[in-house]
This record gives sequence, structure tokens and C-alpha cells, in this order.
Amino acid sequence: MQVSVVSVPGVRGLGRKLTYPLRRWPRLSKVAAVGAALGAVLVLLVAAVNAYVLLEGDNSTSSIVDVPRTEVAIVPGALVQPDGKMSVMLADRVEDAARLWHAGKVEKILVSGDHGSWRYDEPDTMREALVNRGVPPQDVFEDHAGFNTWQTMVRARSIFGVRSAVVVTQGFHMPRALFLADHAGIDATGLVSDLHPYGYQEKKSEVREVLSRVKAVADVTLDTPAMAGPKIPIATSDGRESWGPAPPAGTPAAGAPRH
Repeated sequence: MQVSVVSVPGVRGLGRKLTYPLRRWPRLSKVAAVGAALGAVLVLLVAAVNAYVLLEGDNSTSSIVDVPRTEVAIVPGALVQPDGKMSVMLADRVEDAARLWHAGKVEKILVSGDHGSWRYDEPDTMREALVNRGVPPQDVFEDHAGFNTWQTMVRARSIFGVRSAVVVTQGFHMPRALFLADHAGIDATGLVSDLHPYGYQEKKSEVREVLSRVKAVADVTLDTPAMAGPKIPIATSDGRESWGPAPPAGTPAAGAPRH
């Protein structure tokens, strides 16, 4: 059997070829080193922020029995399909919120989501589903400007006067939701609504959540403003005062739940 031998000069020659760009352009090596250092710092920062949010938002259960009695259930919005049906994640949140009310764990339910145009309406869609599940209309409040979780929590406190609540959402979202509720001035616990496997959508959401937690800390630090509006005290008002008007004729199904 023949054994090929690589000469030392050959190895040196290969090394010189591979390092030629760095010797030819020395600034390139400095830029590469600085870029690597900045990348490492960024990764560490993102990891530290995520750990902080996860630790701060650790106060939830998946059992309705273990949820303490409180004033309000807050249901953050999620996708409504073009045909007007709730996504599986959103339907699970609504289902658990209805169960909380029927179990006597909460007195009111605040549904908060995106209703930035007539063509798309999360809060009315959730409210309709809750009423269909036997929750009295006067106990269902709508926030039409809950465009993200931070705005949902800030407006729950400032517009609706919520002081204590149980947040109803999926497990991947729960730590951030509780973290933001706490910093908005709400004493919150969480009910995890993982009633179904969510497949690819869950994996996608978990990845996106890594950066969303960074944004959450930025929103809290910068005190990002939420949309203002007339106050509707949830403790003393009728939920129907917060409902939006009927959509105009021709509105797509995603923006036209029945009234």
C-alpha cells in the first residue's frame, strides 16, 4: 500500500494561499475580528434579555382549577383567517377564557386585538365567539387598538382600569405577556391555552418570540406610548359600550363578524 506524504513546504504554501487576503489587506482581518466580537456580544445580549423576560414572566398554570379568582381575563389577539374563522391558537384562547368565566374565576373578559381597518377585526370576532359560548354580552369588553402585546397591557390598565387579571394565551407567548402586564401596572397570572398541537406555526412563533422578547424590554425601557382613547372602567361599565359599530356592507369576512 502506498502512503502519500505531504511535504512541509507544500503545507506552508497552502497556508500562505489561504491567508493571502488577510496579508494583502490587513484591514480586512481587523474588520473580521471586530465583526466577530460584535456578533458575540449581540448573541449574549439577546440571550440575557430572553432569560430576564422568562424569569420575570414565570407565573402561569395550564389548569383552570389552579387559577386564582380575579377581576378580568385578558385575551390577546391572534390571526383571524380570511374566511372569518379564528386561527386554532386564537380559538383556544377564547375557549379557555369562556371556561374561566363559567368556572367563576373571572367576572369580565377583555378581548384585545387588531382592528386597524374594516377589512380585519380580531376583537369583534373573539367577542362574538364568547357570547356564543354563553358569556353575557355585558361581561365582554373589546379593545380595538391592541395592535401588540405591550399596547394590549398598557390600554388594559389606562383605558379599562384593569388592576388584576389572568392572561389567556399560549405557552410560548406567556412569559412576555406577563412581563409586559407587570410593567404596565397589572397584577397578572397566566392560563396557558395549549389545547392543540400547532405544528409548524408553533415552531415559527417560538423562533419569532426570541426577538419579540427583546422588543418587549425595549418597549418597557422606552415606555413606548399606546393609542389613547376614552376611558371605559371595566369594573363599573357594560361591555357593550366598548363594542365597535357594525361594519359597512361589502366588508370581507375577516372584518365582518355578526353583531
